[in-house]
Amino acid sequence: MPVGDRPIVEYLLARLKAAGVKRVVMAVNHLAGLIEERLGDGSRFGLDISYSHEDRPLSTVAPLKLIADLPEHFIVANGDILTDLDVAAVYRAHLESGALLTVAVYRRTENIDYGVLEIAPDNSVTSFSEKPDYSFVVSMGIYVFSKAALEYVPDDGPFGFDQLMFALLGARQKVMVYPYDGYWLDIGRPSDYARAQADIEKVKGLL
Repeated sequence: MPVGDRPIVEYLLARLKAAGVKRVVMAVNHLAGLIEERLGDGSRFGLDISYSHEDRPLSTVAPLKLIADLPEHFIVANGDILTDLDVAAVYRAHLESGALLTVAVYRRTENIDYGVLEIAPDNSVTSFSEKPDYSFVVSMGIYVFSKAALEYVPDDGPFGFDQLMFALLGARQKVMVYPYDGYWLDIGRPSDYARAQADIEKVKGLL
């Protein structure tokens, strides 16, 4: 997807390079050829880019099992986010914490365009709010994994980030967050994509 005159993934690659990343593996399936044609071997970004192909959709975490030479700790990022997050700082925090997984998180406030009622078991109304705002801590789509976290990922079939979280928490493994309050958009949401286009001058500063 383009933001301004560039695909969004190029902004992400620029953030990774700024963090000191040298090698990137793109897990690809849908439109793999188009992605490879655009990014090539990564040399024009100052990166070494290779590609790991899925022969069927494997969701967000299972594709990592296809990569044979992962280091002991590595960064995982969704390809559809814009942020000025200091990825190197997240990586350092992960190493210091001893966690199997560190999740960069953002506090997001959403407005509900309805009157919201709280209701008791007998259907009586206990409270009412007109178009309230709700605040949630959400994943930014950038993570640092310890390789041992992949022991909780099956060797075959789709497996997503949500399933990994349930597996790690169920096994009482240490999962940490890295709170961030800077610039972050997930353009999988139409409203965020529209905002990214409106913010194009700010977005260009991410390169």
